[in-house]
Amino acid sequence: MLIVGAVGLSAWAWLQDNPQHDPWAPLDLRDPIGLATGTKLAALADDPAQCRDVLATSEVAFTSLEPAGKGACLRPDRTMLEEYPYSAPRPATTCSVAIAMQLWLDHTVQPLAVTTFGQKVATVEHLGAYSCRRLYGRSDGAWSEHATGNAMDVSGFVLADGQCISVLADWHGEDDEASFLRTVRDGACSGFSTVLSPDYNAAHRDHFHFDRARRAIGGVCR
Repeated sequence: MLIVGAVGLSAWAWLQDNPQHDPWAPLDLRDPIGLATGTKLAALADDPAQCRDVLATSEVAFTSLEPAGKGACLRPDRTMLEEYPYSAPRPATTCSVAIAMQLWLDHTVQPLAVTTFGQKVATVEHLGAYSCRRLYGRSDGAWSEHATGNAMDVSGFVLADGQCISVLADWHGEDDEASFLRTVRDGACSGFSTVLSPDYNAAHRDHFHFDRARRAIGGVCR
């Protein structure tokens, strides 16, 4: 019993020092991404108020916008990150997507940009979050996650010195730009339930698609 108690105490102390792995610790976006991060993100999907509390306690500036749209394109949760380096116009997404984007920037994109290019990303180029449409613009079938702003399309990055890294122009190759794009794509998979890139199909040849769709089993990372 003493051994079991000692092991339990050690495990508790370790979790105290590593809250990103503790499923009972509150999510803080400043903590590294850990074993429990995905579960904590999933719990916020249906609770915009709690999700925004996480942004606030993590000291991430944001604005809560009024609901908009109707029917399948109703957007009751419209959250805009104020300091995220998006290209204009600044998009409004669900809070769940906003949190995943912040995690991706802080824990994948910026550290990798500094390691690879010696500088940070100044602008994340995007193609928008909201579009009231079905998948691939079809006239019938399932609605896109973009219909409710639960998705984001990223087309590239501008570094601090003005260098542009484009999904369309730089994905194929063996240089630093191609390696950077592939690694940030992979890094997005810990925060989003769907990550699609040029490796998925021709429709995504010029951008990454990220969304926080609810999935019964696993996710998609291609």
